[in-house]
Amino acid sequence: MSEVKGDWAPSRSRASAVFSLTTGEFVIAGILPDVAGDLAVSVPAAGLLVSVYALGMIVGGPVVTVATARLPRRPLVLGLVAVAVVANLGSALAPNYSILLLARFVAGLVVATFFAVAIAMVISIAEPGREASAVARVALGMNLGIIGGAPIGTAVGQYFGWRATFASVALCAAVALVLVLRFLPMMPVASRGSILGELRVFADRGVQLAIALTALGNVGVVTVFPYFTPLLTDIGGFAAGAVPVLLLACGAGVVLGNHLGGRLADKALMPSLAGLLTASASTLTLFWAVAEIQLLAVALVFVLGALAFAIIPGMQTRVVGAAGAAPTLAVAVNASGFQLAAVFAGRIGGWVIDDGPGLRSIYPIAAVLTVSGLLLALHMLRHDREPVRKSS
Repeated sequence: MSEVKGDWAPSRSRASAVFSLTTGEFVIAGILPDVAGDLAVSVPAAGLLVSVYALGMIVGGPVVTVATARLPRRPLVLGLVAVAVVANLGSALAPNYSILLLARFVAGLVVATFFAVAIAMVISIAEPGREASAVARVALGMNLGIIGGAPIGTAVGQYFGWRATFASVALCAAVALVLVLRFLPMMPVASRGSILGELRVFADRGVQLAIALTALGNVGVVTVFPYFTPLLTDIGGFAAGAVPVLLLACGAGVVLGNHLGGRLADKALMPSLAGLLTASASTLTLFWAVAEIQLLAVALVFVLGALAFAIIPGMQTRVVGAAGAAPTLAVAVNASGFQLAAVFAGRIGGWVIDDGPGLRSIYPIAAVLTVSGLLLALHMLRHDREPVRKSS
């Protein structure tokens, strides 16, 4: 097909859409106080805008994907990005808090399905043995949204108001819509079977384990990331002005880790995931031990960002490989599972700080949570090797 021969433009169109959707997800953190003040609600109430977006992803992942399973991929992608444009524009124009909540929920509804469709598409046209690297190319848009889009969107909000931030995200999504319309080729319907047949994929033990691995393998780092600022200032002793620079170092690690993680997963999927989870747990433990040594802390911020995103291409590839005939639905539910893990991690972090052993203890607790993902990865690796032993 033509998309295999000249995948540069199609992959960039998908990455641009991922960039705009990711920016829309993460940018709210930087403009939350401004939203609260302008709409006359408390900051915790404004924080519900983050939760309702996540709820949209959790609900939209399986529901929207099942509802659109028989649509051709190109019009489906166009429709999903168009909804993102309208929802972010609606966020910019929202006259009150209730309408803004609704707009954020709608924006979240399409994200998991879009990511799932994009990942399933690139894997379906990837060269054999290069599937994880193909996932990493799509994830590049996510990385850029986190390290570039969200800070830029925050700066726009500080200078021009929070509504301008959402308008900018809508504009980015509109540009992505044009690129998708121009470059994304027609592809066949992903599934022609029954909805019940699609849902049967979740009865497969391999799919269950792959989705569980995503949740358990990521819950440790997503426990740490929301509290990076107080961890670096209150424990690490960094000045508040140094935090954006440190987060840029983390972002540089994210981009490098995403690329290397894809290549490692192409060579040895489960061994690489087990190794990366071991390194993540070790890094979190080391961070707890040397948090006040600033030179080491800077290096560990970079390393932790790299490891956190190095595992994503391999985990997504594992889900798609296990799902067989229903990869899009499996990846969408996988994204919903990640959001549930993030909600769980947020509750753990809040308990540790407010009622538990204190802020610094987030590091070892996150390490223990990561070890739970490592144990599952080792179980899956051993299970993968059993047929090899029996046949030899």
